Amino acid sequence: MSDHDWAGTGASPVYHGGDLAQVRARYPHAPEPWIDLSTGIDPLPYPLPLFSPEAWTRLPEARDVAELERVAAEAFGVHDAAMVAATPGTQALIQMLPRLLGGARVGILGFTYQEHARVWREAGRAVEIIERLEDLAGFDVGLLVNPNNPDGRLVAPERLAALALDMRAAGRRLVVDEAFVEVMGEGASLAPRLPIGGAIVLRSFGKTWGLAGVRLGFCLADADFAEAVRRGFGPWAVSGPAIAVGKAALADRAWLEATQARLTHDAARLDGFLAAAGCRILGGTPLFRLVDHDGAQDLADELAAAGIHVRRFPHDRRLLRFGLPAGEEAWARLKRVADTIDRSRRGMPRED
Repeated sequence: MSDHDWAGTGASPVYHGGDLAQVRARYPHAPEPWIDLSTGIDPLPYPLPLFSPEAWTRLPEARDVAELERVAAEAFGVHDAAMVAATPGTQALIQMLPRLLGGARVGILGFTYQEHARVWREAGRAVEIIERLEDLAGFDVGLLVNPNNPDGRLVAPERLAALALDMRAAGRRLVVDEAFVEVMGEGASLAPRLPIGGAIVLRSFGKTWGLAGVRLGFCLADADFAEAVRRGFGPWAVSGPAIAVGKAALADRAWLEATQARLTHDAARLDGFLAAAGCRILGGTPLFRLVDHDGAQDLADELAAAGIHVRRFPHDRRLLRFGLPAGEEAWARLKRVADTIDRSRRGMPRED
């Protein structure tokens, strides 16, 4: 099977984790249930709150969305709720940006989440992947993911604020995708500094709160741009259940603090498995680790045969990305597989 077949994208160079249907087809005899470590989503989601049946049966009213945006503004440290636009997921917002931002040249600090480059190219813009943050200033739109997916590179908000000001002076815009910033603790986000230099910050809900299926995201920007985002999506863009869940989860600071501590502990626990498997950790966040391995494809195959799916990177076959297991049963299974792989590497018989 080719790399593009693995990605399920045909001729497209864009590939993602979470493609369990494809990996099941390739490994039909793997044990169920699969342990999916290919995404950066918290495997222990926020507990769904009880909410009124009207969240399902009535169209959301403008005041409902406004209340969600107010709660989100408080959670993200944004001083004015008018600067927060709720959206039906961050991916939908990424696809909206080329409609709202002009400019022919787009610079992206890479290697990063590939949907950014794809949507701008399909909108007819010239996209360049660059290596230095400062070089973003020379583009009509500069974009980075912070912390970066997949290597966890983190740029201090002070540097981003200065860059945003420089770019705005030249009529340019900086876009910062903060999909994983909640797990990095206080002080990592640019959001509390808004509005600054026309910067646009994208925030995800599904990653840290583990509820990707809710499809909820936020655009944080100056009030005029936030309003342009609302108009772009039109009425009822965010569902009633998403509003209800989002309000409860974003207001629950105790849960978030406990989750940050748990994720930090679990990431360290994952590091032990990775070291035993002969991986070199290149970076990551508390939700995922990027590793280099001499036999990365063989390792991924061994894990898949045991019903454990990890993220591959067709452009570099030495790289793998590991998310976190969900619960002690999954951790125990991962350890059993790791022990088997370790014994095999050392030429020792399996313990069946």
